[in-house]
Amino acid sequence: MAKDSSNRQSQLRQRIAQMAARMMAEEGIADYAHAKRKAGRQLGITDSQCMPTNSEIEEEIRVYHDLYSSEDQPEALLQLRKDALVVMQLLARFNPHLTGAVLDGTAGKYAETHVHLFADSLKEVEMFLLNQQIPYATDEKSYRISDRRSMERKKVPLFTLEGPNGLIRLSVFEVDDMRMPTKSPVNGSNASRANIETLASLIQQSKPYPEI
Repeated sequence: MAKDSSNRQSQLRQRIAQMAARMMAEEGIADYAHAKRKAGRQLGITDSQCMPTNSEIEEEIRVYHDLYSSEDQPEALLQLRKDALVVMQLLARFNPHLTGAVLDGTAGKYAETHVHLFADSLKEVEMFLLNQQIPYATDEKSYRISDRRSMERKKVPLFTLEGPNGLIRLSVFEVDDMRMPTKSPVNGSNASRANIETLASLIQQSKPYPEI
């Protein structure tokens, strides 16, 4: 009986993970917790034991792209990376670093792009955007910064820009925060970051070879 219950929970976890992955790929939902809650509601599953981990959802996102968008997703990802590079080059004075789905390769057509900036002051970034006549919306974003059970978090200012292919989120950290890696929402490890040079190299490697 216990084994049957465990098998059922595993099946339900996979169903939620698959639906959450589809939502994130098709609807551009960026928050794992929101995606899994929405998937659980639509499937009528409320048992917290059946909720998948973020890692399980990320794996299903990769499976989804392989099955349903293997032709379109690589080109969409490449375009999002190119858009990110343009913005990062414009904001080069703030030591921009790309992070999140556009960097790790799971981003689909409607994914948000996340860039970390490192500035002496928030006003410096804001004045730069104003002087460049770049429209933006302001908010805050919370990042996990500790391995400890306290789950220590840091709130930073957030500027949201309308990119040509989706929203671009600029999180503004203090200069010294460059030495303090944020934690991945997927598995809790140090989140990957890529500077301008690394992203440019990644884009170059992703370009298809010309037909002969």
